[in-house]
Amino acid sequence: MPTQDLMDKLVSLSKRRGYIFQSSEIYGGTGSVWDYGPLGVELKRNIKERWWASMVHRRDDIEGLDAAILMNPRVWEASGHVDGFTDPLIECTNCHRRFRADLPEVAEGQCPSCGKKDAFTEPRMFNLMFKTFMGPVEDSSATVYIRPETAQGIFVNFLNVQGSARQKVPFGIAQIGKAFRNEITPGNFIFRTREFEQAEMQFFVKPGEDDEWFARWMDVRMQWHKDLGIREEKLRFHKHGPDELAHYAKDAHDIEYEFPFGWKEFEGIHNRTDFDLARHQEYSGKRLEYIDAPTNERFIPYVIETSMGVDRTTLVVLADAYREEDVEGETRVLMALSPEIAPVKAAVFPLVKKDGMPELARKIQSDLRSAAINSFYDQSGAIGRRYRRQDEVGTPWCITVDGESLEKGTVTIRDRDTLEQVRISMDQIVTWIQEQLS
Repeated sequence: MPTQDLMDKLVSLSKRRGYIFQSSEIYGGTGSVWDYGPLGVELKRNIKERWWASMVHRRDDIEGLDAAILMNPRVWEASGHVDGFTDPLIECTNCHRRFRADLPEVAEGQCPSCGKKDAFTEPRMFNLMFKTFMGPVEDSSATVYIRPETAQGIFVNFLNVQGSARQKVPFGIAQIGKAFRNEITPGNFIFRTREFEQAEMQFFVKPGEDDEWFARWMDVRMQWHKDLGIREEKLRFHKHGPDELAHYAKDAHDIEYEFPFGWKEFEGIHNRTDFDLARHQEYSGKRLEYIDAPTNERFIPYVIETSMGVDRTTLVVLADAYREEDVEGETRVLMALSPEIAPVKAAVFPLVKKDGMPELARKIQSDLRSAAINSFYDQSGAIGRRYRRQDEVGTPWCITVDGESLEKGTVTIRDRDTLEQVRISMDQIVTWIQEQLS
């Protein structure tokens, strides 16, 4: 299907089925800020929990952290964000809309909004950080910044975590948290937004061992996305050239996905060298060196960073899962989500609204929820229509209570992807689903 059609369908499905809504929609919305609905919050939470489990719970060399959003302004001076976190901004003198100067259509001299040619002002630099004030007085001495990334909270807590957790280099610190950027040209649904969530891990290594760890983390992170169920042919690495590398980076590779609007990055792996810790040591006056106990050697660790956009990864998952299939002359819309991250694991239907079937179906759903298996109950409409609704939201299994359920204590379970049905005993439902998810 045409790429724009797919994006339009994703946006429509997301709103209709409760994945993602525009923020403050009843007031006309807020530009590039989105709310996650009942299904969206479950999907996003499942992605984050899977990431956290792989980074922190299954490893003994990575610790977790939840740093504050507001930090001392000097942090952002040391990191370079105050002076360098900028985009070139130009304004159309005809419609007065503002755009990034590096947009392809702007480079051709035509306003993307009104179509006027050669009506742009000279570029000026625009800082992407949101500012606010701390305390009752709104002056420059009270200025603080709302963090544009989560990494700096990790760096300033390097020694706190290392000492309290008694970790030895190499080790990492992981964090999931909100970040905020005053993007000039956000867009493509939840791909580029002003409020977003990051899942970042900073891995501290001895200088000289950084190249080996960089290659290792590239492999680990690419495999994680494949295990998430993302089609391998839709994933690739993009190596940053000399003109793309950040000023602090020795090497950088993006993990890109082929979105409907092209190949775009949703996770980066970076060799940040010792830039961050060295800068914070310089600006704070506090020693941030690591002391290797056996040799008594002192050094500032290098950092291998893995930084995943949680919202972008959610969009990857949604775009990759969307399918349209012809089933007996009808179009079936299917979200082929991995069962592990699907918002709803099972839907329970009584075949008819009588003969005790609804009560039995409710009992099955209660058992599922007691086992922490998120489920949905539906008795409205024809059974085929109920199946289609669950296909569209990505529910892996539909459980139907029918006449045999009342007579023999069995139910049918329909698989979303294969459409095959199996009949099992009601007392085995919870165990059966848990085995599928393991």
